[in-house]
Amino acid sequence: MAVAVGRIGHEERLSAVDHLEELRWRLIVSLAVVGVAFGLCMWQNHELLTIINRPLAHETQKQVKAGNGPLGATYTVQQSARTVATELQVVVAALERPGSGASAQTKETLVPVAPKLRSAISHLSTAPQGNKPVTLGIGEPFTTTLGVALIFALILALPVLLYEIYGFLLPAFSPEQKRVAMPLMLAIPFLFIAGVLFGYFVVLPAAVRFFQNFNSGEFNVLVQASQYYHFVAVILLAMGLVFQVPVGVLAATRAGIVTTKQLRHNRRYAILACGAVAAFLPGDAITLLLETVPLYLLFEISVLLARIIDYREGRRIVADRA
Repeated sequence: MAVAVGRIGHEERLSAVDHLEELRWRLIVSLAVVGVAFGLCMWQNHELLTIINRPLAHETQKQVKAGNGPLGATYTVQQSARTVATELQVVVAALERPGSGASAQTKETLVPVAPKLRSAISHLSTAPQGNKPVTLGIGEPFTTTLGVALIFALILALPVLLYEIYGFLLPAFSPEQKRVAMPLMLAIPFLFIAGVLFGYFVVLPAAVRFFQNFNSGEFNVLVQASQYYHFVAVILLAMGLVFQVPVGVLAATRAGIVTTKQLRHNRRYAILACGAVAAFLPGDAITLLLETVPLYLLFEISVLLARIIDYREGRRIVADRA
């Protein structure tokens, strides 16, 4: 059975069969974890879809209330009907009052009208319903739900998957290499989750707002479910990968590809690089700034961590020589 991280020493020699056996068990564990996470996500698929739909729902409601698109036109008619019903309610109330001049027969006829008007007004006062993506195929709700559940399952299972990868690869590292690589590898899942959260709360709402409002007066905008969820997955995964910048910078400095001094002296290029990366992400000028700032902060944090590691490394070398 697969052993935990660090159980196999760097000096140990395993046969090809032993390596394949360990790989087999780690794959079994990984698939089992993904399967459990997938089952959990399918069980809570309504909550997952609600979470993913929330940025779209917020922006779509604004479009509907503005009267844009077929749903907006329907909502406009609904509000006009509500206004008419409200005015009729005032007229009926005036005719039913004593001294209105209406005959007894007329008042009797108006008795069932008032409750019907109140019921109609309450229904016409409900918020516009256009906050969910549409499906075009008979099986699309099922296949789309499966795809969303699988994406969330992979995100939930990522720490365990990375743990199994580390467990298989780390025995090939020397003790010195392992001491450097272990913190970097363990930081990857936490940075990935931070990137996904940043993408969901900052980038995704801005991207949906930009695309939903772009030239919306010239189109009847109906968002297809499969395309929207693919769009969401690309943004969240892209931000999860972008947030690996500290790992990349620390790995480059540890490998001797670049020094912290060079990184500090080339900050202007780092700002340009962060802006270029943010420009490829969906959004407008405001979101470009919101995306560039965190990326540059990640770069500065990476440089700071690299300097701290270099300082400690220098002190350790001096202590060993002494």
